[in-house]
Amino acid sequence: MKSRIFLNIFTPFAVIAGVVVIVILMGSDPNIKSEKEETDYQIKFRSVVIPDSLYFAGEPVPLDRFDIREALDRELLVNAYFHSQTLRLIKLVPRYFSVIEPILKEKGVPEDFKYLAVAESGLNPRAVSPAGAVGLWQFLRTTGKEYGLEINNEVDERYHIARSTLAACNYLLSAYKKFGSWSMVAASYNAGMSGVLKQTERQKSNSYYDMLFNQETGRYLFRIMALKLILEEPEAYNFIVGEEEKYPVVPIREIKVDGKIANFADFALEQGINYKLLKDFNPWLRDNFLLNERKKTYYIEIPLFN
Repeated sequence: MKSRIFLNIFTPFAVIAGVVVIVILMGSDPNIKSEKEETDYQIKFRSVVIPDSLYFAGEPVPLDRFDIREALDRELLVNAYFHSQTLRLIKLVPRYFSVIEPILKEKGVPEDFKYLAVAESGLNPRAVSPAGAVGLWQFLRTTGKEYGLEINNEVDERYHIARSTLAACNYLLSAYKKFGSWSMVAASYNAGMSGVLKQTERQKSNSYYDMLFNQETGRYLFRIMALKLILEEPEAYNFIVGEEEKYPVVPIREIKVDGKIANFADFALEQGINYKLLKDFNPWLRDNFLLNERKKTYYIEIPLFN
């Protein structure tokens, strides 16, 4: 009984003493950092790098103005610290720019407009906005048809990377004839040509940097330029992605089709792939069959594997 009472009294003191010894030993280990030191080491947020000079589509950006500099800083901060999305964009760039860049060059559109596609869709060919804008370049149905895209229940070329890029180029060139400024062309892609024209008349200005737009259009060009800066030099914004980590350009072969395809699942198996891959590489095919009553010619992409 006495021994049990002794144990009941002694045990708590022994436990406390043991904890004290462990704490002292841990504190004496130079390799063990305090919670504060560990936190200071792991979390460091820095302001972003703003270049001394910048051009968009060959036109100078007036970074000597505080309002322009701060507007760019805002979009750089948003995208430089949107880590998961920006890392994914860096990985996707080779795959989609390999299609976009040659078309822009062929049509005479400045290469910087490839970043407009990034801003519009996040390089997602299947992107659909709440307003119903579709694809890499986010065409509405009426605008897509106006610029030559086929849009129906079987085929929707807004989802076709090359065809929608051609249509976007035609829009951009048409806007440039109207405004004579690539920065205003970019604004018109967001607000529409008529919307931008209305503001030029109202504000008696034709310079994007001097005009007051709604928040979305007012931030739009700066977002494109921020994406350009980060994607051109990701290391400067603390994104380290090796070339081997980027998503590769998958080689393809094209199959000419000028008739009916009864079932795309069967068609895919005949080509040695599955239905999912067929749709991944041809999202513009909107159903699981193609009637093609007008006997149009289409080219279906089939991925090649080693």
